[in-house]
Amino acid sequence: MTHVRKFYILLCGYEIIRKSGCLRGAPRAQILAVPICAYLMETAQGHVLFDTGLDTRSLVDPERARGIYVNDTFPAPPIVLPEHELLAQLEAVGVVPGDVTDIVLSHTHSDHSGGLRHFPAARVHLQRVEYEAAFSEEGRKALNFADISGPVDWHLIDGDQTLMPGLDLILTRGHRPGHQSAVVRLPSGAVKILVADVVDLMENFQTETIGSSMDDPAALASLLRLKRIAAETGGTLVPLHDPDFVHSARLAPA
Repeated sequence: MTHVRKFYILLCGYEIIRKSGCLRGAPRAQILAVPICAYLMETAQGHVLFDTGLDTRSLVDPERARGIYVNDTFPAPPIVLPEHELLAQLEAVGVVPGDVTDIVLSHTHSDHSGGLRHFPAARVHLQRVEYEAAFSEEGRKALNFADISGPVDWHLIDGDQTLMPGLDLILTRGHRPGHQSAVVRLPSGAVKILVADVVDLMENFQTETIGSSMDDPAALASLLRLKRIAAETGGTLVPLHDPDFVHSARLAPA
């Protein structure tokens, strides 16, 4: 039995990144435009968002955007067009911010947590170790940490947890100290494994090669764990940043 009724992939813009930032050992000269995604689930307990995309206010001033986002791995700022805006996509499927009861953050990087400000009434589920790392003095100084202002109804998690029947949160450390993924079971029986930033590309799974990581052994263990879950459940690995996967998927409002 599952409480998840519908599942949507929301395309929330693009990041410009060296492929070597996604796949260890890839040529540095190869540049990718990788999607920024979020996922909406209509459930028996309300609407659930997995990640919230980027705060587009950070892109208004081009010079400020370059200062925030451009570095050796990211040669240009993200691209977010009007059709990528999160709230417009939710409206297209008949959802307003007040309908979102729960948000699952895979981790606190700004391309995943930037839209939190739109949902002040939602419960926000985050691994406790990720919360502690993000809100530490060192964590708050990081330019890739979203400026989370205003009250947030944090629901802190320690390890794996079932949020509701059909929606399991899985601790997948490596990219961040408290990174988490999700296993979603649909009414059809299909299983979708939301990878988030365990890896960026399907090529990572095929070659069992990690990408960006704060803890390489943990990152590889998380990659292999998700592959095992996919094999055991017959589920589909759903990478958040893989352009080939996202561009061939049915995107919201479908």
